[in-house]
Amino acid sequence: MGQMKDLPSDANLGHVFQRFPKGVDHLLKYHDAVLRGPSEFTIGERELIAAYVSSLNSCYYCAGVHSVIAETFGIEVETFQMLIENPDTDTFSSKLSPILNYLRKLTLNPSKMLHEDAEAVRTVGWSEDALFEAISVCALFSFMHRIVEGSGLNTSTEARTATRERHRNGKSDTPYTDFGKRLGIIG
Repeated sequence: MGQMKDLPSDANLGHVFQRFPKGVDHLLKYHDAVLRGPSEFTIGERELIAAYVSSLNSCYYCAGVHSVIAETFGIEVETFQMLIENPDTDTFSSKLSPILNYLRKLTLNPSKMLHEDAEAVRTVGWSEDALFEAISVCALFSFMHRIVEGSGLNTSTEARTATRERHRNGKSDTPYTDFGKRLGIIG
């Protein structure tokens, strides 16, 4: 793993953001907009999408953290496990399955996206806005995976526990910006 020299051996994302703060304020505000702003998706569904895309990208740090947040917002742990063990998401939820199938293809084979992929999402009742929201979550986490993996972060039980408590206790509309404030990055 490409551990940064200036980070502690047990570094987490907070350490990375404190050491390299340029643009982090905007990045955390974007997290809040995409994951907590008005949406056809519940917060739990958006966090599930984040965890799912993270798992597809083999970013176990983000998959672990965001599956915990999804659970905090009502997504059963078994649901995430089912998605990981059986990526045939057609067995999941008739309305969410086309979104997850779309995102799996966008993550693993982005150059092969077709009009039919988007049409499958619209056919079950999702709007263009919802489709773009799902695409935005996918894009955000593909970006974040490069930061996490490039910085050499490893997931831990402690990180997942701290995340669970932070999101369970602080049902804020801006938990990511609040995180930046706690780190001293955002004034």
